[in-house]
Amino acid sequence: MDILLVAGGLIGLYFGAEWLLRGAVALSRRLEIPALLVSLVVVGFGTSLPELIVSLRAAASGSSGLVVGNVVGSNIANILLIIGIGAVIYPMKDWDGSVKRDALMMLATAVLMLVLVQFGVVGRAAGFAMAAFLAAYLGYTYVKLKAEKADRQLEKIEGEELPWPATAGLLTGSLATLFIAAEMLVRGATSLAADFGVSEAVIGLTVVAIGTSLPELATAVVAALNRHSDIAIGNVVGSNIFNILFVLGLTAMVLPVPVAPRFSSFDVPVMLAATVIFATAIFVDRPVRRIFGVILLALYAGYTILVI
Repeated sequence: MDILLVAGGLIGLYFGAEWLLRGAVALSRRLEIPALLVSLVVVGFGTSLPELIVSLRAAASGSSGLVVGNVVGSNIANILLIIGIGAVIYPMKDWDGSVKRDALMMLATAVLMLVLVQFGVVGRAAGFAMAAFLAAYLGYTYVKLKAEKADRQLEKIEGEELPWPATAGLLTGSLATLFIAAEMLVRGATSLAADFGVSEAVIGLTVVAIGTSLPELATAVVAALNRHSDIAIGNVVGSNIFNILFVLGLTAMVLPVPVAPRFSSFDVPVMLAATVIFATAIFVDRPVRRIFGVILLALYAGYTILVI
């Protein structure tokens, strides 16, 4: 029964996030919100939405291990598992300067995460600071992209203009799906942890993290099959930034998040190391070849074995 709850929750999160993203884009078109702003906020928000809903629900139930494990585990999976799979399918190359700029931000947020977990709790003040940091970065990126007249990203998020009733129904239905799915996932995950005698942190770092990273995985596979490696890399970089600043930041603003010692001593350093490897690959402008993808997958397998 617990496994069914987890599976149902993961499926619900995936489709709920997809429907909400479609609804948000349709709403933005109705309200004539600048497409560039939508591309920055909606896409980043949409890919991190499963992590956010699960983290808020877990925090409300006192399952802080799931909150931190979900964020840290998702970021590790995004790099080692998802980029690894994408590179094995087709070598990744030809990304632009904006990806390098975002990679620096991704590296900075990973370092920030390492600093924050040393205090044993991510409090409301830290949450507000992370939210402000993200808002400032989005503002800077918006101005930068507008100056560069970058319209390539706009094409990725343009969608059909739905009637008002359909838009409202899509938004309402997707939100309901997300909250129900999060409830199922958190209940199933906590029960699984008890059944197998492992901590909630372990479940958060593995099962929940992989499940909430399904949107990024789907994007990476499709992008690799269509030879659009820049989309896969940009999606992972953006998601990792949002996971820390938006997901953990917003959750901490609502409820302070206690951090278990294992995160500061092992899991977050692993996340930082994976981020350094990934960022270095972006900075040196070398193709992410299949052998590199295999190495990333092997590292993820080794990490998972150590966690379990």
